Amino acid sequence: MNIEVILSPAEFDPLSRRDLSSTTCVVFDVLRATSSMITALNNGAEAIIPVSEIPEALALHDQHQDYLLAGERNGLRLGREQTGSVDFNFGNSPREFTADKVAGKTIVWTTTNGTRAMRSCAHAEMILVGSLLNLRAVADVIDQLRPRELVIVCAGTFEQVAYEDVFAAGALIERLRHHCDNENLTDSAHIAHATFLKAGSVDPVRALARNARKLQSLPDLAGDIHICLDRNVIKLNAALMSDGSVRALEGFAARLA
Repeated sequence: MNIEVILSPAEFDPLSRRDLSSTTCVVFDVLRATSSMITALNNGAEAIIPVSEIPEALALHDQHQDYLLAGERNGLRLGREQTGSVDFNFGNSPREFTADKVAGKTIVWTTTNGTRAMRSCAHAEMILVGSLLNLRAVADVIDQLRPRELVIVCAGTFEQVAYEDVFAAGALIERLRHHCDNENLTDSAHIAHATFLKAGSVDPVRALARNARKLQSLPDLAGDIHICLDRNVIKLNAALMSDGSVRALEGFAARLA
């Protein structure tokens, strides 16, 4: 298995133009988009439709009034002052997506980086949604699929690298080391793996990650840090489907039971 890591959004555009037809991708936006998506699906959401821009989300909502809207800019829930018409139902906090609010629902989702990262690799053979919450489950899927080419996409923050996403990429590589030798890792994969090994736990993420420090400064959002950095508490996997929706991936969690 050859493993590559996309470290920052600067690589999204080149990635979107690559041939990924035989590649499995895993997208990490630990703080907080992919963590919240996995939480919503685990709590019964039917589907998530990730879009890059606010107008795309509003257009889908106009066509399907029963769809819920989720999203943020600069970490904060989108309101009518940004959309020009409606307040979004949810922001980007995993605590918002409780079963009583999302069970059976389709959610249109737009965030600063996470949904952009998904769209950049939407043409890959398979696109898995990764977080620390379901890290073991993601590794288990890859164990079963054994793709020849694996690209781990770190969503980053604005146009920069995000420490927590690189940490998560390294944690996944550590779980997959039995599938690859050093020569199967690109330099970016070595960087991610070394970052994880040096950190050793999630405590350095809280201390060093820019996004964690920002959330810590916002009383209403500080509680998200502990939730998003918890490891292996959700057995569910999710993938971006050919119709553009993210759904729970059936049939791949049984080995974790």
